[in-house]
Amino acid sequence: MDQSSIERVDSGSHSHALGRTDLAVLLSIAAADALVHLFTNGRYGFHRDELQFLSDACHLDWGFVAYPPLTPFLEHIGLALFGLSLVGLRLFSVIAQAAAIVVTGLMARELGGGRLAQVAAALVVVLSPLPLFNGTEFQYTSFDFLWWVLIAYFTVRLLKSEDPRWWLAIGTAVGFALLTKYSVIFFIAGILGGMVFSRARRFFASGWFWSGIALALLIFLPNFLWLVRHDFISYQFLQHIHMRDVGEGRANGFLLGQILLCINVFAAPLALGGLVCFLRDRRYRILAWMYLIPLALFFIGKGRSYYMAAAYPMLLAMGAAAGERWLASLPKLARRTVTAVFFAGLVVCGAYIVALILPLQSTGPLRDFALQRNGDLREEFGWNELVKTVAGIRDSLPPEEQQSLGVLVGNYGEQGAIEILGAPYHLPTPISMTNSAWLRGYPAPPPTALIVIGFSRAGAGRAFTGCRLAGHTGNPEGIKNEESQAHPEIFVCGPPRKSWPVFWKDYQNFG
Repeated sequence: MDQSSIERVDSGSHSHALGRTDLAVLLSIAAADALVHLFTNGRYGFHRDELQFLSDACHLDWGFVAYPPLTPFLEHIGLALFGLSLVGLRLFSVIAQAAAIVVTGLMARELGGGRLAQVAAALVVVLSPLPLFNGTEFQYTSFDFLWWVLIAYFTVRLLKSEDPRWWLAIGTAVGFALLTKYSVIFFIAGILGGMVFSRARRFFASGWFWSGIALALLIFLPNFLWLVRHDFISYQFLQHIHMRDVGEGRANGFLLGQILLCINVFAAPLALGGLVCFLRDRRYRILAWMYLIPLALFFIGKGRSYYMAAAYPMLLAMGAAAGERWLASLPKLARRTVTAVFFAGLVVCGAYIVALILPLQSTGPLRDFALQRNGDLREEFGWNELVKTVAGIRDSLPPEEQQSLGVLVGNYGEQGAIEILGAPYHLPTPISMTNSAWLRGYPAPPPTALIVIGFSRAGAGRAFTGCRLAGHTGNPEGIKNEESQAHPEIFVCGPPRKSWPVFWKDYQNFG
C-alpha cells in the first residue's frame, strides 16, 4: 500500500471517529432535553386536547373528525404501557422531540457543518418555543414536527448523494405525516413546487420518485377510505376551525409569529441565512421553496403562525453550516467573540422560553410566571375536581334518577375527563356532540335524566327540560381557564326538548 492510500485510510478513519463523536454530542443534547421534560411533565394535569386524544384512543378507528389516526393509536399504546401516567403518556412526544433535535444536527452535518454547526442547530431547536412545547404535552404537533424534519433530512440526503432511492424514505415519512396531521399537504406542495423551480425537476422522470408517491399513498390509504366513508367530515371540521380562528383573530400576526413562536428570536438571523444559502445553492434550492411555498400558502390562507414551525430546522441546519464556514474566515479573537455572543444570547432567550413553557415549579414564582402568560398550562387544571363534582352530584340524586342517568358534555375536554378520569367513580360514558364523539351517537335507550356540563344557564334551558343548578366547575388553585370562566355551572336536567334524533342533528359540534 502506497503512502497516499495509507493517508486516505487514516483520513477516513479519523472522519468516521469524528462523526461518531459528533453523534454522541447530539444524542447527549437530546437526552438532556428529554430528561428535563421527564422531570417536569408530571406536574399539573392533562390538557384538554390530551383528554380528547385519550378518549379517541379508547375508540380506535382509521380516522377521527379532528385529525388522522396515528396520534390516538400511539396514545392507545401509551395507555396500555403506562396507564394514566402523565409522564408515561407524554413519553412518545418527548421521544419525537429528541429525535427531531438529533436529526436537525445530522442535517447540519450533511450540509457541510462541523461540530459547532451541529450543536448550534440542535440547541436552537431545544430552545425554541414550539419545539419545546412539543415535548410538554401529547399533541399531534409533536409527531408532525418530526415528520417534517425527517422529510427535509431525507431530501438533503437525496440531493447530496444523487441516489433516487431516497424517495422511498421521503414517501414513507410523507405517508406517516398524512396519518398525523393534514396540514403536511402544504409541505408536499413545497416539495412539488420546489422540484419545478429547481434542478430537482429531473426526478420527475425517476421511477423511484413515483414509487415514493405510491408508498406515501399506500400508507395513507386506510385513512383516505375512512374519509370517503364519512363524507370527508374532517374537511368540514377544518373549514369550521379555520373560520373560527380567523374570526377570533388567532391567525393575526402570522409573520411576527414566525420569529416569536417558531424559533428562538436570537436565532432568526441563522434561519434567514439558511434560507438565503438554499436560494443561492443550485443543488439544494428545492429546500428554499419547501419553506417559501408553505409560508406563502399559510399567509394567503390566514393560517396560524405556528403551522410553519416544523419548516425551520432545515433553515437552521443550513444557516449553522454556513455560519461556521464564515466564522472560520475571521481572526481568532473575533471568531471566539461572535461564538460567545451567539450562544449567550441563545441561552438567555432560551431561559425565558423555558420559564414560559415548562412547568418548572408546582408552587412559587416560576409557576406563577408561567401560568400568567401560558394559556395552555392553565388548561391543565380542574379536570379531577370536575369529575369528583359530577360524581358527587350523581350520588346526591334520588335512585329513580340515577337508574337512567347520563352525563352530557359540551366540549371534548369534558368528554375525555368524564370518560377517562371518571372511570374510578364509575361514571357513565359521557354523551358528547363534539367531533368523533358525535359520530358514536347517544345511548340506546337514551337516559331520562342528565347531568349537563359545558352549557350556559340559558343554553341548558333552551336545550333541555326541567334544568336546575347542581354544582360548579373550578379548581382549588383558583386558576382562570376556559372551564372555570366560560361555563362554570353544572345542571341536572330532563331529556332534550326535541326528540333525541333531532337534538343530535341540531347540536353537532366541531371544536
